[in-house]
Order: sequence, then structure tokens, then C-alpha cells
Amino acid sequence: MKLVELFALIFLFGFAFANGTIANNRKHYIVYMGDHSFQDSESVVAANHEMLTSVMGSYQGAQGAAVNHYTKTFRGFSAMLTSDQAKQLAGVWPESKSFSDYGLGPVPAKFKGECTTGENFTLSNCNRKIVGARFYYGGFIADNGPLESFNHTFFLSARDSDGHGTHTSSTIAGSVVANVSLYGIGRGTARGGAPKARLAIYKACWFNLCSDADILSAIDDAINDGVDIISMSLGPDPPQPIYFSDAISIGSFHAFQKGVVVSASAGNSFLPKTASNVAPWILTVAASTMDRDIQTKIYLGNSQVIQGFSVNPTEMKNFYGLVAGSAAAAPGIPSRNARGRSLSAHSRQFLITVKKRLFPVKQGGGVGIILVDPLATDIAIQFVLPGALIGFEEAKELQAYMASQKNPVARISQTMAILAIKPAPQMAMFSSMGPNIISPDVIKPDITAPGVNVLAAWSPLSTDNTAGRSIEYNIVSGTSMSCPHVSALAAIVKSSHPSWSPAAIKSAIMTTATIHDNTKNFIRRHPNGTQTSPFDYGSGHINPVAAIDPGFVYDFDTSDIIDFLCSTGATPAQLKNLTGEVMYCRKNPKSSYDFNYPSIGVSNLRGSISVNRIVTYYGEGPAVYKAEVDHPAGVNVSVTPNELRFEKIGDKMSFVIGFTPCKASNGDFVFGALTWTDGVHIVRSPIGLNILSV
Repeated sequence: MKLVELFALIFLFGFAFANGTIANNRKHYIVYMGDHSFQDSESVVAANHEMLTSVMGSYQGAQGAAVNHYTKTFRGFSAMLTSDQAKQLAGVWPESKSFSDYGLGPVPAKFKGECTTGENFTLSNCNRKIVGARFYYGGFIADNGPLESFNHTFFLSARDSDGHGTHTSSTIAGSVVANVSLYGIGRGTARGGAPKARLAIYKACWFNLCSDADILSAIDDAINDGVDIISMSLGPDPPQPIYFSDAISIGSFHAFQKGVVVSASAGNSFLPKTASNVAPWILTVAASTMDRDIQTKIYLGNSQVIQGFSVNPTEMKNFYGLVAGSAAAAPGIPSRNARGRSLSAHSRQFLITVKKRLFPVKQGGGVGIILVDPLATDIAIQFVLPGALIGFEEAKELQAYMASQKNPVARISQTMAILAIKPAPQMAMFSSMGPNIISPDVIKPDITAPGVNVLAAWSPLSTDNTAGRSIEYNIVSGTSMSCPHVSALAAIVKSSHPSWSPAAIKSAIMTTATIHDNTKNFIRRHPNGTQTSPFDYGSGHINPVAAIDPGFVYDFDTSDIIDFLCSTGATPAQLKNLTGEVMYCRKNPKSSYDFNYPSIGVSNLRGSISVNRIVTYYGEGPAVYKAEVDHPAGVNVSVTPNELRFEKIGDKMSFVIGFTPCKASNGDFVFGALTWTDGVHIVRSPIGLNILSV
């Protein structure tokens, strides 16, 4: 009997035994997973089948492969598997190469956290890379009922079963791993943004649902454990709740108070006024493209080529007839309901084109799918069959071709990663936008970072979306993917400047960002190149090298936050809900636009006003910074003084920006920027003004 180690990625610990040989190169493997917390044997069997589905490709195949189930005192099963399928169940999660601790020194003494054991997660799953792991579920059960009732594979431990936490954490601090790809796509060396950083995992969400109580517990533990950065690839659905009743806002305020930077996703809601996690003490991250594109080409019978998007691991060698999904309905089935087995016999061996909805084309005999959905063109969908996603313009080309041909045909190429794409970056079309509906004087999002088709580690037990294949690295899009890029940059800045406050680190990242793409034009929105503003990208796209040496920063502390909240009408009861302390506002708090934020926003400009800012110098030796203004439309802007002279590190200087409007902006914000430069450093603050009257 052969012993094979069964490893696990952030979140199958045990052993797999091979016994005997049968036809088709399958062997009898025993998969042992230790203690379990399922309520009954049926739940264990269902979970085992779901796990097997990830490598067999179908639930029916999993049932056929299973031989025995171990459900009473421990969890496991035996199954007929190929060696490749057995490997897919081994080599994974915290044991992923992306979480190797090779070359790392001892766990930092300041970290006081723990490695909490649980289902398929032992002390050996932590190392000098994953230095801590905790999990929370009491709030979830109180809100939603037993975890077992959701009929999904899960581990009652910090182990990841859906891939999201694995992907985001490896993006932040994954170790250097050579020859990584998804089915050969995007092949190269994978590394996190801060590969020498350590990870502490706090699993507070289950099945894409998060309990406020569990989130607060996780943040509370993380602060007490001694973390430097909290990365939160999660958030409330729009509209954003007020800060005083929002768990993320409350928890992150206490993190800020203790010197911990909190970076969080802005959301994936496409539209204006949908940005989430907009509290001014949170670093709010939008998503943008990279100069690497994932392309799947559709070759038409007339030699025309249409560019699509997907993750297609195989080349379609032959041309097949094209049939519109609405024309493929079986007799008696309305065209709008053509789906699954309602596809007619004539659709067999045809490529099916459909609009905005996926259905099981394979069961109807289709050999491929072309999906029309302009809102998903930044998402590399993985289909069971060869498939491609196209937008409306491409759909028009395809429909014109189909209308011009008696027997239109096409084939779908294997997906390729294309490098040196221009223009890039562009804003992801799904990325949530401002303005900030809670504090409109604070421009949100704060920053943008790569969040489209990001390749990072994945949980092999999580099938890759619709394709049903088990993988160890995956290409995923979302502000969940952009947030960890900024978290990694915050860690780098923190390591370079250990004494800096969260606000200073935030300022360094924001004021050094760029608003230009690699063609030296302004960043626009993908895929149509529409105009953008700070409500799309905040201060711009991250510039890691510049952020380490920003020149000077805009700093603020919790007392400044309280003053800001008071200026917006916060009550003592609300302040107590946020801070946990009895607090009262000063009689004459500063204006909300005087909050010392790295961007400058005035949401109700009536006549001329003066806006105040204070900066702290962190350059080398004496320096003189001069002001340059990009004037918002319809506004005269003055800066006093227009030169800042610094002598040494720590010097503070104040200045006043005067705004004199010439005409109202009719309810729309107008934008500009204030830039300070000493000839080497560029410290830029976007300006957003809503001019109500002159």
C-alpha cells in the first residue's frame, strides 16, 4: 500500500493511500481528513461527494468514483482516482508554494496571535509565513442558521474552501513561485506585493455572507494580536450604511486608533454613488486593468476576427455552425426560454450565441458558447465548453455576419495572455464609484490598483466558477483583488517608515498616485474609453516606488476624525457608538472641508471659501515646494503661501486654498488638482467641488 501525502492552501490535512490497480489507470485511494463537526453521516457523505466533484467534473461522476465513506468518528472516503486526480486533492492551501516560509526568519515578537486548530487545520498548517489563523461563526449561525444547512463544502476552521481568501492573501504576501499559470495562461513567476510580509488569517465570512458580529470579533482580535495592516476584501452592499451602525466602519476606527492601517474594497456595483467602505479612516480601493490582457478570439467563416474574453484552456480546431440561443429552442418552447434540454436537436454540434444569461448548452448538444454581456467584459469567465464573452459592439459584428450568411460558422481560440497592452491602466467597468454618500466632502474611492484578471493562488476544492475543474491558481477580477495590492503597498511603506501613522501611510499612497496611463493620457474607463474622474479612481493608480518617498504627508488622528464627524452633525450617542466612549462636540467645530485629508472636496460650495491644510515634511534636508493648480471649471483658485520651505524632517507647514466660483455647476462636481513639487517629488491632491451658488 502506497502512502501519498495529502497537503492543503490557506485553509486537507491527512493522508491518501493507494491500493491496487484497475483499468483506465485508476487506483483505489483512501482520503483521511481527521475529526469533523458535521451533524450527521449524510452531511459528511454530501461534503465528500462535493469534494470529489471538484476533481471528477460532475456530481454523478463523484458518486460513481466513491467506494467507502468514513462518517462516524472521523471524516474520510475512498475512491477510484487517477494519479492526477489524487494530486489535485493533495498539494494545496497552506501548503501551497505561495505560502512557503522558505527564507523567512522567526515570527516577529510583536505578534501575539494564535494558530487556532479546527477541521482539517492543525498547528502544522501555520508556519513563518502564515503566523496566525482564527475563524468566527457564532454571529453567522445566529443570523443565518447552521452552516450545514447551506449544502456547501466548508471547513469549521480557518481553512479556505472557496478560493477567495487564498487568492487575496497570496496577492498581499505570497512567496515567489516560478512557472505559475492557469492552464498555461499568464505563465510566469507569481509573487505577492510584499513577499516577505507575514500573514495572519481571520476567517469571518461563510458562503459569501458575513456577520457584523463576526467581523467585529475578527478586527478586535487582529488589533490585539499586533497586526500592522488589515486587508478587507469585503463590504456592505450599497447604499453604504452610516458609520455609526456599520461594523466595518466601527471596527476599522478602533484599528486606526491603535495605529493599524485598514485597506478595503470599494465594491463591484458599476454605478455612481455605490462606493462602499467610505469612512475617511479607511483606505478605499477601486479596481483597474493591467497592461496584460486575457483574450479569446472568435474566428468567423469570412476570415473576420472578433475579440472576446474568457478562460479557454483548449483550442477549437474546427469551424462549427452558429445558432442564436433564441433560435435553438425545442418545439413548443418559447425562444426566450431556450435553455438546457429545451434546445432542439438541430442545435447539436453548433456554437450557440446567447444574450446575458448562461444555460447548460452542453446538455442540449452545443459544442461552444458565445455570451453577450457588456457588463462582464472585465471578468474572465470559465466555461465548461469552449466559450467567449463579448460586448455589444462585438455582438453587432457577429450578428451582421450571421445575417449575411446562409450557413454562418465560427471557431473559438485558446485563450492567450497578451502583454504590453495600451492603454493601461483603465478603470474596470464594474468598479464602484463615488461620490461618497455619507461624507460628500471626502472624495471616494481613495485610490485604484490592479483588479482585473489577477492570477493568484486558489483553493483546489473550489471549482473555477462554471467550468467545474480543480485548480491551484486562478484568474479572478474584482475590487477584492485590487484591495490586497494596496494592502501590500501599505505594508511596504510601513516597513520603510515604522513610526508613521495610518493617515500618513494613506497620504503617501494617495498623493504619489498617477492619473495617467501608459500612453501618457488620462486614465479612462474600460472597455469603451469613456472619461473618468476622481469619483472613479480617487487620487489615481498606485505608484509603489514613489509612495515610499512621498516628500511630505497630510496627517490626522482620531481627535481630527471626531471634529470632522461633529462638523457633519454627529450626535454624542452616535460618537459613543463609534468610539465606545462618552464624547461631546466642541461648540464651533472646523468645517468638514477643513479635515486634513489628502484630497480636497467641497460638496456645497456657496460663494468664496478658504480651505485649510497642514503638511508634515519627510524629505532629506532643506527643500522648497511650489504650488501648481489645475483649475476646476468655473472656479478661480488661489494658494497661500504658494511656496513651502522645509528645513528638516518633521517640519509642519500650513497653507490655505481659496475657491472663488464664477458659475454654478448645476448639481455636478467639477474637478481639478493641487500639486506641490520640489522638482523631484510630486505631491498631488485631487479637487472636487459642487458649486451651488456664486
